[in-house]
Amino acid sequence: MYRRTPALEVLLAHPGGPFFAKKDAGAWSVPKGLVDPGEDLLAAARREFAEETTLATPPDEHAYLALGSVRLPSGKLVHAWAFEGDCDAGEVRSNTFELEWPPRSGKRRAFPEIDRAQWFGLDEALRRAHPAQAELLRRLAAALD
Repeated sequence: MYRRTPALEVLLAHPGGPFFAKKDAGAWSVPKGLVDPGEDLLAAARREFAEETTLATPPDEHAYLALGSVRLPSGKLVHAWAFEGDCDAGEVRSNTFELEWPPRSGKRRAFPEIDRAQWFGLDEALRRAHPAQAELLRRLAAALD
């Protein structure tokens, strides 16, 4: 999601869970997730955005700007679209995942997939975003220029 206030701002999500609790620069992400077998890529992006933020996405597929894809160091391929919108980032709520925590304790705990979301101007978003995903933000800025 992006907005113009009048400068370009993008909504980024900070990953939840114990591994990212103390990480900031380079840790933030566009809301994303896995594609179900046979699922349309844009439909998957819309579903994952809604699951991770509880925010609705535009119903008209013409509202989306394709940003292409980037490959993460893990090998995961991220396909991304942008849409213009606005929200109170402090109201964003996420679905959860379970993890054995502390490690080797036998205890499972639930953590939010994202623990917070925030609006950032482009320069700050580029600094905070996962380095591979920063390319998606540069593509968005170029497309809107």
